[in-house]
Amino acid sequence: MKKLVYTSLFIFLFLSSNITAQYVPKDISRRDMKKAGEWVDKTYKKLSQDEKLGQLFIVALYTNRGESEIAKVRNIVVHDKIGGLILMQDDAAREINLVNEFQQKSKVPLIIGMDAEWGVFQRIPTAHKYPWAMTLGAIQDKNLIEQMAAKIAEDCHRMGINWDFAPVVDVNTNPNNPIIGNRSFGSEVSNVVNSALSYANGLQNSNILAAIKHFPGHGDTSTDSHLDLPVVSHNLERLNAVEIAPFKALMDKGIGGVMVAHLYVPALESGKGIPASVSKNIITGLLKDKLGYKGLIITDALNMGAVANKYKPGELDAMAFKAGNDIMLFSQGVAEGKKLIQKAIDNGEISQSRVEESVKKILLTKYFLGLDTYTPKNPENINSDLNNDSHKTLVQNLYSNALTLLKNEKSLLPLNNRTVYYVPLEEAPYQTFANRLGTDIIIKKASEINTIPANSTVIVGFHKDNSTAYKPYKISDVSKRTLADLTKNQNVILTVFGSPYALKDIDISKVPTVLVSYENNDDSMTATADALNGKTKIHGRLPVLVNETLKAGMGIDLPGSQE
Repeated sequence: MKKLVYTSLFIFLFLSSNITAQYVPKDISRRDMKKAGEWVDKTYKKLSQDEKLGQLFIVALYTNRGESEIAKVRNIVVHDKIGGLILMQDDAAREINLVNEFQQKSKVPLIIGMDAEWGVFQRIPTAHKYPWAMTLGAIQDKNLIEQMAAKIAEDCHRMGINWDFAPVVDVNTNPNNPIIGNRSFGSEVSNVVNSALSYANGLQNSNILAAIKHFPGHGDTSTDSHLDLPVVSHNLERLNAVEIAPFKALMDKGIGGVMVAHLYVPALESGKGIPASVSKNIITGLLKDKLGYKGLIITDALNMGAVANKYKPGELDAMAFKAGNDIMLFSQGVAEGKKLIQKAIDNGEISQSRVEESVKKILLTKYFLGLDTYTPKNPENINSDLNNDSHKTLVQNLYSNALTLLKNEKSLLPLNNRTVYYVPLEEAPYQTFANRLGTDIIIKKASEINTIPANSTVIVGFHKDNSTAYKPYKISDVSKRTLADLTKNQNVILTVFGSPYALKDIDISKVPTVLVSYENNDDSMTATADALNGKTKIHGRLPVLVNETLKAGMGIDLPGSQE
């Protein structure tokens, strides 16, 4: 695996200029390092104080909210001289054209970010969807995750995006987590670390900045921080062992950004109800001083209810900067925030050197990402460039490698061309799976199971809605009863096209074969059908603790004919 280059040479060259950064492009030369420092110093000196403060802000650009919203962002870019944009929904060509325009209007090129955890599809519906992190966590060959992230980086470059706000390194120990869930690589620290490092390397070796999130750990929460402030009440020993552990393990791996969550963590912050995102104890005291992180520190979106409901725009931005953040993401009050930060500087609450530290860190990162100059992107053919056969082949291979066989007691797999009945359950589409299985498959509705001859091989498909990564998974009582009835006199193969958490309250003791496919989409259904037919091997491992019976790391290998 390629390693990112960040050495004592880098520290030596830039220490005198007060420039540090966590991310450095691979194979950078001494000459390029020197040029970077010179560009940063030269650019910084040309900026007015107002322009310097503007570098600290990233605002959201939507293309599905009308021209007035776009005009508002255009005004902020021109007059508030911000440092970057985060691209939201939903038209790729429109976004490219606007980014080209806004880059031309900016004295310092903008850094362009996107939440692209499962690729730019997360915001651009015409793009191809990559697997969620939990699906990736089941994959044993982590090089495949690096390959996927490199392809995401390719898509980002095509869009003019420089920063993918990923990967999530939250350890999801709460099956009912309403905000992380499928976005986590799993419930085991080591798997989260190994998966996240492969993801980050795939991005950054392709010159797209990564950001590990959500510090200090969002994996055991029961409140959606988009709506209110979650509380993580674990003691310090537990936090260090689980929540903070992935961040600590990845701190020295050259990852360019850390995103700080809107969480209240009493063990780390004595002030009642103070979110981590505005806590100096957590950001400066823990992340910067104790853990020694030198990269860009960015808030989670400042429009989220956990903080937006408690503080005024601008006030929130100033608090976040005082706490130690370099960048305020999704700012709702740039002009107000700049005024309050300057007021704090004038009052001696914030030093000018603190501004210099953050701005130079931002500028250096921009230089390393090639933003010392900007080349416009061409919107022509963008949708086909983001969704073609190269994406499909890669993604189906990822789903194939994630498939996790938890039981195969009667050796019902592979199917070996035997007559098979198929009973699709739950609310999501299933036809792609049925078609790929073959023409001999006999589909039966739940109401028709009594017509299936005894001792038949019956595939039961739990097809869960795949429209969002956030929705908790629960199987209906009707589906549970149907499954139980079928196990009385049939040989059942249960396939779960959804999170393994769907199995947490299901009795599978009498189900001889259980396979987890993780998601319900055309790619996952195609990969699953091929595996059931014996064409491809099955060798994924369960990434999460589901219940006392189904533990992380479980999985049975089954060879395929293509091996």
